[in-house]
Order: sequence, then structure tokens, then C-alpha cells
Amino acid sequence: MNRPPSSPPAPRILLVEGADDKHVVRQLFCRRHQSPPDFSIEDKEGIDKLLSSIEVEIKVSGRQTVGILVDANDEVDKRWNAIIGQLSKVGIQPPVSPDPAGTIIPGTPRVGIWLMPDNESPGELENFVVQMIPHEDPVWPLSRDYIDGIPREGRKFSAKKELRAQLYAWLAAREDPRRMGLAIGAGDLGIDGDLSQKFVDWLAQLFG
Repeated sequence: MNRPPSSPPAPRILLVEGADDKHVVRQLFCRRHQSPPDFSIEDKEGIDKLLSSIEVEIKVSGRQTVGILVDANDEVDKRWNAIIGQLSKVGIQPPVSPDPAGTIIPGTPRVGIWLMPDNESPGELENFVVQMIPHEDPVWPLSRDYIDGIPREGRKFSAKKELRAQLYAWLAAREDPRRMGLAIGAGDLGIDGDLSQKFVDWLAQLFG
């Protein structure tokens, strides 16, 4: 049986940890530029697989740009050092600490690094998205109160995931409940805040 030829590797690629990251980036880019991203977004299905793929992705023939988007989680320095360790295998030396505006390392390929939420604070994608909830939104305080009111013994989430639970409670209260990426595309989440602008500027500088 003849198989269709495989498509060549994308010259410009953004590596992300999961599907939510992929859809948030795509929808944010689409709303800001009124067009799909002109780079590939690769869901690596977890931080371990993403980290282990960095060396391979950078060595792909014809690769021009590799972006790395990961959650800082509890320790920014620990996550940063994990990325540095992978880049050192291919002779790339990032700065000793993340650039608050998003790190970009010149070369072939050019390499960019963004630690969610803001390259400086512990946290994850949800901490970034919370900043997109419109100011003075009347439902957000109620969503927080709802989660805060759940007795500790009845919670199925840890204290570290409390903000995530608050965000999903807010998303559930939309006219048509959606996940984060679709909520951006639908206009439920704002795209003009300082953090969103900084992230989009990093994407533009990295892939532009």
C-alpha cells in the first residue's frame, strides 16, 4: 500500500506541555492578529517529555526557531535550570536567569523560553489566564467565594490548585461554558492586559 509522503518538519515550532497551553496560545494569537499562528505548536503531553525533546527538536534539519513554553510551578529556578541543562547538551548557553519579558537566545536556531505565568513568579498557565478576567467582573468574586466555601475536608484539590479551581468555577458560569482557549476565542477573557501584551510581544519577537 502506498503511504502519503510525510510533511517536512516545521521550521519554526513552539513546544508546550499540554493541550490547554496549545489552545490558549493559538486563540490568543488569533484574536490579536486575526489569523492563525504562522508557527507550529507542538503538544508534548507533559513536562518530562517536553524537556527530553528539546535536544532533538533543536537538531532538526532546517529548524529556524524553537520556543519553549512551560509552567514555572513552585520553583522558577528549578524549572529554569532543567531547561538550561537540556540546552547545554547542544551548546546553547542561556542567561543565568529568565528575562522578565521572555528570554530569546540568538543563533541557529533561535531559541525562546517563557515560564508561565510571567517568567518571575511561581505558578502555571491558569495564573496567566486569571489575569485575563475582565476588571470589575461581577462573577469572579463569587467564583472565588464558592471555592473558598468548600470545607477543607471535602476538597479534592490541594491548596496549590485553589486558584485553578476558582478559574474553572468562573469559566463554568459563562453563557456557554468553555475551556480556557475557547473562552479567549469567544471574547470572555480579555487580551489587552499587560501580561497578555508582554507574552504576545515575546511571540512576535521570537517568531517574527
